[in-house]
Amino acid sequence: MNVNTKSLVSITEANQNFSKVARLVDENGCAVILKNNVPRYLIVEFSKAEEEQLASNEDVLAISKRLIAKNREAYEVLAK
Repeated sequence: MNVNTKSLVSITEANQNFSKVARLVDENGCAVILKNNVPRYLIVEFSKAEEEQLASNEDVLAISKRLIAKNREAYEVLAK
């Protein structure tokens, strides 16, 4: 994951000025909150989080084909 350095915020600053964090998310798509100068939290738009959780139909189809090929013998036994 590439992180825009403009979207980095210290935890202290995020605590004191959350509206700045919200603006960064609106502008950059995400904000990274640092704790002890280490990335600790990722803030993203809710709609983006939903997109990340949903697999595309193509992904599901590719996984299904791979599993069927890998377990073909078991499926043939079950089909009898």
